[in-house]
Amino acid sequence: MDLSSDLEKPVQKSTFVNVLAWIFIIFGGFTTFISILQNIMLHKMFSTEEMSQVTQQASQDQNIPAFAEFMFNHFDLFFLLILILSATSFISAIALLKRKNWARIFFIVLMSAGIIWNIFGLILNFTMFNSMPEMAGSSAPPPEFQEMMLIMKYATVVMVVGISALFGFVIKKLCSTTIKEEFA
Repeated sequence: MDLSSDLEKPVQKSTFVNVLAWIFIIFGGFTTFISILQNIMLHKMFSTEEMSQVTQQASQDQNIPAFAEFMFNHFDLFFLLILILSATSFISAIALLKRKNWARIFFIVLMSAGIIWNIFGLILNFTMFNSMPEMAGSSAPPPEFQEMMLIMKYATVVMVVGISALFGFVIKKLCSTTIKEEFA
């Protein structure tokens, strides 16, 4: 039995990691490009003075939810964070394709944050939907509107469960021993 031939055997690269990396390279590159354009447009088309006037007007409305007010007050920061996240995901996807272990760990953290963000978004969605009649100034919206809101709530729950399950699957695969061996 020749032990040297067993030691020289290259680790098989999984299709899962290749596909995951290429999906995020494509989408990460595209979203980074779009985010750059959005940030340029935001800073060129809207002056800081105009944005502060809009946020002051929004803040004066007592019916606006706290999260929406926060978003109005930090609009430029939101787009900057999206740019940073997109660029980081793009760079990490390239590193994942090259089997860098830090990129595997980053993707586990990214998918975990995605699950948390989806759950937070679901909670936010329900609180925003519940405050919509108050924002409109009426006590009871028409029945068609209530039906539409109910359908949207159910669709949102199904989508969050589906996306969270997909992210959980990616986390589970990236934590598996066969995938870990590729990154050692």
